[in-house]
Amino acid sequence: MGEPLRRGERTPAVTAAPPADLVAAPGYGARRMYQAYLAAWNRHVDAVLTGPQFAVLSAVRAYPDSDQGSLAGAVALDTSTMADVCRRLERRGLIRRTESPRDARRKLLSLTKDGGAALAEVTRRTRRLDQELLTALPEDRRHDLAALLNTLGTHWESIAERNHLTDPA
Repeated sequence: MGEPLRRGERTPAVTAAPPADLVAAPGYGARRMYQAYLAAWNRHVDAVLTGPQFAVLSAVRAYPDSDQGSLAGAVALDTSTMADVCRRLERRGLIRRTESPRDARRKLLSLTKDGGAALAEVTRRTRRLDQELLTALPEDRRHDLAALLNTLGTHWESIAERNHLTDPA
């Protein structure tokens, strides 16, 4: 596959292409896209605010004073990750977490003024990134891609929940 790098060399002699069976695997393509998306997000949107934090801020804006547990499902986070994300956002002064008057264990979420301003700016950058990411597709197919990705996400989540995969016929 090529020789190992020697002292002082910066690039390998041969750039290996991924094997065909790997390229045919949907998980490989999904992982490559996700890695590229994270790199693009860090460079063009925000190197500090993460995608999950952005999702939580968006959900809090859409559903003010909703409880943390209820919003976790809306942003595809498990409850412990949601709690960690919310603590970080609260420490940064972007959201406010208050106890529910009916159940002290529930935390109600609201955006702060700083949170609203940060969300507006990051949303602007995110939309610009979204447009750039989809330029490889004809404009009339871009909405279909987002719908397809969400359909696959729902399906893949259901497969992850199964105890067994079905045997091929």
